Amino acid sequence: MSWEIIQFLLPAFCICLILTGIHVYLGIHVISRGVIFVDLALAQIAALGATAAFLLGLPHEGGATYFVSLTFTLVGAAIFAATRNIEKRRIPQEAIIGVTYAISSAAIIILTDKSSHGAEHIKDMLVGNILWVSWEDVLTTLGLYSVISVFHYKFRKKFLMISLHPEEAKAKKLSLKLWDLLFYASFGLVITSSVKVAGVLLVFSYLVVPSIIGMLFSASIKGRLAIGWSVGFLASIFGLTASYLFDLPTGACLVVLFGILLLLAGVIRWFVK
Repeated sequence: MSWEIIQFLLPAFCICLILTGIHVYLGIHVISRGVIFVDLALAQIAALGATAAFLLGLPHEGGATYFVSLTFTLVGAAIFAATRNIEKRRIPQEAIIGVTYAISSAAIIILTDKSSHGAEHIKDMLVGNILWVSWEDVLTTLGLYSVISVFHYKFRKKFLMISLHPEEAKAKKLSLKLWDLLFYASFGLVITSSVKVAGVLLVFSYLVVPSIIGMLFSASIKGRLAIGWSVGFLASIFGLTASYLFDLPTGACLVVLFGILLLLAGVIRWFVK
């Protein structure tokens, strides 16, 4: 591979590493909570906000569009925080998340139906255009996610407790509603920014697949993080390279590669039981 190609792919590879870093950690929380599709739902809400801004004539890459999308996402995050309940109940939170995703998806289709660029906008929201990110995108995303990472690290014990041991957190008089709101708000901020550069499907893949593979082979948080980060690193390298060499859609290529890695991990885990 020539130096020119490496230079071209480097910003995309860096943004993939940044996504891997924070999404694997958040994925462990999401899977432990049993709300795997909350990422898809929030990502779709973010996409709905971006679609509304698009139809209002706001520039796709502008700060106003990002603000509208973030506002939609934070409303969704507040709803998910308010509807979590560790007690047994008739309606599980996953059902609320699923309905939210379906409604958001349908609303996007309705809003873009009469637009001449509606189909292209939907495709961009789903798979993104990560191959064409700029160094400005990389630095902005890194700065934002660094702040969120420091916040989660500082309060990691509380966040891990409400995700892994909610009954213990409740027994210790920890405010589940408050910490759930803080978790989902920071999570929504990450999702909004990630969807902007990577699209809904790729964001979901970075969040869930490396974390699942990590949980297949390790019971500790550190082990899951190490394995998940390694999976994200490998997927980013091979996915971007394959996309460039074979002229394939980058986001879709990475999503499929994540699926292949998950399948291989499942087979390996089955044989090493």
